[in-house]
Amino acid sequence: MSEFVYTAVVSILQLLVVLLLAPLATGIIRKTKARLQNRRGASVVQPYYDLTKLFKKEVVLPSTASWIFRFTPYIVFGSTLAIALLVPTIATPVPFHWIGDIITVIYLFAVGRFFVALAGLDTGTAFGGLGSSREMSLASIIEPAMMLAVFTVAVTAGSTDLSIIVSRLSFTPVSIIHPSHLLAFVGLFIVTIAETGRIPVDNPATHLELTMIHEAMILEYSGRYLACIEWASQMKLFVFMALIANMFMPLGIATSFSFVALAIGLGAFIVKVSILAILVALVESSNAKLRLFRVPELLMVAFVLSLLALILYFIIGS
Repeated sequence: MSEFVYTAVVSILQLLVVLLLAPLATGIIRKTKARLQNRRGASVVQPYYDLTKLFKKEVVLPSTASWIFRFTPYIVFGSTLAIALLVPTIATPVPFHWIGDIITVIYLFAVGRFFVALAGLDTGTAFGGLGSSREMSLASIIEPAMMLAVFTVAVTAGSTDLSIIVSRLSFTPVSIIHPSHLLAFVGLFIVTIAETGRIPVDNPATHLELTMIHEAMILEYSGRYLACIEWASQMKLFVFMALIANMFMPLGIATSFSFVALAIGLGAFIVKVSILAILVALVESSNAKLRLFRVPELLMVAFVLSLLALILYFIIGS
């Protein structure tokens, strides 16, 4: 099969997996939390209904909003889709891995965060400015912790290219239980909780002034704009879980272009992401929302664990 067909098919599969399964992962988290709290809860497909409803609603724009406010949802959505093309999900190597490596992924996340913070300031409201200030303050700790965690895995594979990292680790599964990888896994998991605004760092279901971070920045959005941001947030969580699943648990990922390999890769990926979604729900259900001044302490734990993971790798070796 030609390289063009491989590039087209795998790229479309990558995008479809992230686009279509991201709301499902959010639904699994919500359903698991409900069951842990002895509630029936909404269906796991409820996020799809919510997005559909938002796309049908009318858009209401603040009178003070500029082009930044209107373009931000599309920039955030587009940057998240770009990340989806670089992060291996069901197969490796991804066709566009030559465009950028893990550093590109980190900076694409930063682009989305930057524009959401700008949009929060653009409305001219106290809530927006409050959320933007908090978001950028926490980002100064989140990004270094994330870089150290992924660099620990990168030095093991000898490359910062995600496709090469996943490919090499999939052939050496024993490295998954390396002490440095275990520390990096915990560090990156904490970063995932913080970066996606989950409990105990943030609460996506609250609109309380004293606790809002991400929600404060998007409080003025409605209609299709809010739908794009919510969908992008769900994809962001999904991509982070894909990073964790395939960097630390790469078993089952397809390394050859065949129907059987892709089917096994898709099945293994769904299982791994479902396990991580349940783990996120367990963490959220067993922890209370931290006070805002305690959040940097939690993020420093992620930073220290990631730093120790990198140091430990050079001490112990592969």
